[in-house]
Amino acid sequence: MATHLHPETDPDKPLIYQIRVTGHLGHQWADWFGGLTISLEDNGDTLLTGAVVDQSALHGLLKKIRDLGMPLISVIRIKPAQTDVSDVK
Repeated sequence: MATHLHPETDPDKPLIYQIRVTGHLGHQWADWFGGLTISLEDNGDTLLTGAVVDQSALHGLLKKIRDLGMPLISVIRIKPAQTDVSDVK
């Protein structure tokens, strides 16, 4: 199994993720989701955006979503300069 790092990522910097779920979450959930920004979409989805320190933390966030019973739509890692998920290739 290959164990090489991707040169475009700095292991000392958290990665930025956008996690989309079905249903609306209130902004009071931001602390429970590690300070991620909560954006309510017009279509009824919630977009959680923010820095995630490592894969373990990402899995912890996904577990919280599972425990709430909210259907997961997508998980996308974005570059810090990106402001719109449509920029992701």
